[in-house]
Amino acid sequence: MLAASCASIFWPGAFIFAFPGVMGPHWQTQLHVGRAAVGRSLFFVLVAVGLFMFLTGRWQEKCGPRPLVLLGALLCGGSTILVGRATNIEWIYVWAFAMGVSSSLIYIPTLTVVQKWYPEKRGAVSGLVNMAFGFSAAIMSPFFSWTLVGLGDAAMTTVFGLCAAILGLLSAWFIRSPEAAAPARAASTVPAAVAPGESLRSSAFWLIWFTWVFAGAGGIAMVTLSTSFGLARGFSMGEAIVILTSLNLTNGLSRLVSGYLSDRVGRNLTMTVTFVGAGFAYLLMSHVHNLWAWGILSAAVGFAFGTLFAVSGPLVSDCFGMKHFGIIFGLVFTAYGFFSGAFGPWLSGHILDSTGGNFKVVFAYLGAGYLVAALLIWFARPRRALAGPGVVHG
Repeated sequence: MLAASCASIFWPGAFIFAFPGVMGPHWQTQLHVGRAAVGRSLFFVLVAVGLFMFLTGRWQEKCGPRPLVLLGALLCGGSTILVGRATNIEWIYVWAFAMGVSSSLIYIPTLTVVQKWYPEKRGAVSGLVNMAFGFSAAIMSPFFSWTLVGLGDAAMTTVFGLCAAILGLLSAWFIRSPEAAAPARAASTVPAAVAPGESLRSSAFWLIWFTWVFAGAGGIAMVTLSTSFGLARGFSMGEAIVILTSLNLTNGLSRLVSGYLSDRVGRNLTMTVTFVGAGFAYLLMSHVHNLWAWGILSAAVGFAFGTLFAVSGPLVSDCFGMKHFGIIFGLVFTAYGFFSGAFGPWLSGHILDSTGGNFKVVFAYLGAGYLVAALLIWFARPRRALAGPGVVHG
């Protein structure tokens, strides 16, 4: 079950977190567009996520996780095969929207079922699924770059699109909810259920929601900024990919580490510390002049971005229980979908185009956003009355 969930989310993560960073300069040249147009592609990913994470949560309660994962796998592979034939930037936006829908159809069901199967280790198992989601990009970034040069975009996307569809379809058959799996044990470790409407009236929900606006923007923006920044500093694409790979390595690995730590030291403390680190990393980015230093700072941003994904899910279930987890977590994701994309990749692209590539301004406001997120998440705590034994708070 856990392995199947990780395999299902692997390719959506690779396409969202690595593909635009590798393909961005290529799209600028081939389609005659600027940085803002390319950055807008992630905006469409996030808009789709904002819409479909919530809808997936509702559909999951009606039809179960497996049909949604099957549909997501087909959409992930099929849309990627087609994007290699793009002749205009609008085609890229359609692929980006489809990828956001695909990731939603897979992410919410897999994250829900692993927490239900392992109620006492929700942070750790959520971290594993999220590690597969984020770490896939670190694995695939060099392969995307090499095959783009060696095969061209059409053949490259055909190969990887088929891989995504086949692996996703095979994995989906093993994903199911534990309807008869020790309900008494689960009840002792998972907080009592809170209705979606009641969650919207809590301060914890809105503190988490605004955290996703600022921390989500800072994390997703680096996906496209990393290679562009390296190229702007005179490095080749092969060298600039170091910054993106560093981001994706820690984006993946931190999800397991942070998920595990959050079970031990608390969700709030884990997220706050990593967000502060990412904020200062962004603020320092324009003041160092070494490729490997930029890689280390990008890694700090990636670590915080991975932590956001890995720990937010268990924090939401700490606060509101598992019964309506998919719907409530989907509502949280509207912040990421509708605002992080605009505040991150889209706005940063416009600033770079209008200032002639002034990364200092972009890094300053993204760093400040992470520091705001650190403050917000510190106070996003579950009500003690709902907390069951074994749940550790920050």
